[in-house]
Amino acid sequence: MKKILTISATALAAVTALSGCSTSADAGSMEGMDHGSSAISTAQSPAIGADHNAADTMFAQMMLPHHSQAVEMSDIMLAKPGLDAKIIALAKGIKAAQAPEISTMTDYLSAWGEPTTMTGDHAMAGMMTSADLDKLKAAQGIEAARMFLVQMTAHHEGALEMAKTEVTGGKNADAVTLAKLIVSSQEAEIKDMKKLLAAL
Repeated sequence: MKKILTISATALAAVTALSGCSTSADAGSMEGMDHGSSAISTAQSPAIGADHNAADTMFAQMMLPHHSQAVEMSDIMLAKPGLDAKIIALAKGIKAAQAPEISTMTDYLSAWGEPTTMTGDHAMAGMMTSADLDKLKAAQGIEAARMFLVQMTAHHEGALEMAKTEVTGGKNADAVTLAKLIVSSQEAEIKDMKKLLAAL
């Protein structure tokens, strides 16, 4: 199983700040990262009736619950006492970044006249099981930090998979731009999380 959350550096310059992660290669700088500083502006919302295809719809519908779980995982960590400041900063940043993306994708689906939930059974890469989340809730200290980094890296990798599919198959320009942003930001964040994990 893979999991992911990502954003593109190139797109970051073009679109006003939508990044869920830091592009810093230095794990030591994780604490100072403002992962949630980039919120998607309402100007990003597509016009009613904006052109889109099935790939755009599936991307938004699948990414909504995926992002929601990332927020849930971050909330689980933020409720724990005594965590390393870098882990707290990471969890806060992921949570802050995902919220505006969730809002934006919900707006896309509404503008396209599409439901926010998928019909049928679709597997989403990187999603945690209820058992995974229960283990994260029960873990404390370094064990919790290590588990969070491992789970969120897998989660991000899953998001990357879905975002890259949208980049190659999507039709709506706004949705494709968002997918590119997710790819670049989350690829950078995965690198940071692996460095943090190695330092534990």
